[in-house]
Amino acid sequence: MADVASGTQSRAGSVVGVGVGVGVGVGSASAPGAVSGEPPPREGGHDDLLDDLLDRVAEWGPAGTPAGPLHLVPARLDRDLSLISRWMNDPAAAAFWELAGPQGVVEEHLRAQLAGDGRSVPCVGVLDGTPMSYWEIYRADLDPLARQYPAGRHDTGIHLLIGAVADRGRGLGGLLLRAVADLVLAQRPSCARVIAEPDIRNTPSIAAFLTAGFRFSAEVDLPAKRAALMVRDRSLRLLL
Repeated sequence: MADVASGTQSRAGSVVGVGVGVGVGVGSASAPGAVSGEPPPREGGHDDLLDDLLDRVAEWGPAGTPAGPLHLVPARLDRDLSLISRWMNDPAAAAFWELAGPQGVVEEHLRAQLAGDGRSVPCVGVLDGTPMSYWEIYRADLDPLARQYPAGRHDTGIHLLIGAVADRGRGLGGLLLRAVADLVLAQRPSCARVIAEPDIRNTPSIAAFLTAGFRFSAEVDLPAKRAALMVRDRSLRLLL
């Protein structure tokens, strides 16, 4: 199990669809507080990671995409564990995330982040009102990954799992990755780069990151995998 509380994010892999990237903007609608039905109001407190080290992911608001607004809703065990565990037990996800099995496997993974210092925020991606993806937004500069490349302060990493098989392979991966990367840059003025490190064997994921405006930087050896270091630069945001 990855020690996410101390910053070890190397186990996670991105399982996304491959398709044509579409330019997106950052929206301003109010974010839902639950991933199914009408949400209860969110209250301040560590359980929702409102005091994270990522400029309050819970308050970012949505990213606008051609498929509808995408909200990153910080995960809660009582509400989201069953759904995320089901997604992780899909064979395509299990091959890279290594979180298949009983719910306790995913629960441990989520608890490590929720009980940590806020350097990693697990989220459910709610697209146009439908929960359909799992995200981890994390401080790449505080992660062991930072020892593998010349990390800059406030470099921000992302992991993505598209949950439903039907949502993979039709272009959503690149679209959502671009949307969230641009949301990170919009909401974190101190962040100059968004970082990702998919497994080097996961060619659909790498292709989706390239579609989303990331560039391939290097191959890096992490504890659980050999990864492709992918970078989206603020300075190149309007060019790629």
